[in-house]
Amino acid sequence: MQEDSPVQNENTPDTAQPRRTGRRNRLIVLGAAALVALGLGGVAVATSGTDHPAPAAVSLDAQSRAEAASRADRSVRESSAPATPSISPTPSPSAVSASPTPTRTAAAKAKPKPKKTTKPAPAWVDPMPGAAVTSCYGQRWGTLHAGIDLALPSGTPIRAAAAGTVTQAGDASDGYGNSVFVDHGNGYLTHYAHQSRIAVTVGQAVKAGQVIGYEGATGDATGPHLHFEVHQGMWNQIDPAPFMRARGVDLGC
Repeated sequence: MQEDSPVQNENTPDTAQPRRTGRRNRLIVLGAAALVALGLGGVAVATSGTDHPAPAAVSLDAQSRAEAASRADRSVRESSAPATPSISPTPSPSAVSASPTPTRTAAAKAKPKPKKTTKPAPAWVDPMPGAAVTSCYGQRWGTLHAGIDLALPSGTPIRAAAAGTVTQAGDASDGYGNSVFVDHGNGYLTHYAHQSRIAVTVGQAVKAGQVIGYEGATGDATGPHLHFEVHQGMWNQIDPAPFMRARGVDLGC
């Protein structure tokens, strides 16, 4: 006998329907949970794949660049700001005139060396410097001693008392021995007697201080000396002491 499949009666309560509904609900919940899990994981994966945190060095480098840009911008603003002019005090005219600072060139600083000037030779000189006076002009032994005697060792040079021309050179007789006469062209002559040797000739021009001979004891002489006379015109003897003193030469008499 064929068994009839059970036929559900409309009035019979359907117990399988609630089971299917509960199973479907659980599947929906599990699916939703899985979808949520997959969504969160994707978000996490996406986040981890795209939003990796930058290395600390990159972050610090960016910060340094930002600070440098800020400083540069600040310096540009400060340099573009108009500078406040500084007011310097104006010196008073008295202060300027009190301390002048002249500008000197090297040529102005270099002082020229003074030229050496040769002292002009005196017109009249001592005929035998350093000699001792043994006799002055005046009376001696009842006769006129018409000159001044100057003594140094024999051979001491005798010098012309002033510039002039030699008019006599040789033995002058009258006890003078070897003598030289020099005419000075102003009316005066000088006479140098008792020389051991004569160094000039007649007509020779001589200068003041030039050697004209050497001391001796020729003629009437008790020892070597120079007998020096001044003539105002030939053989008109005058005192040599004041004459020479007036010309800057002190013969010691």
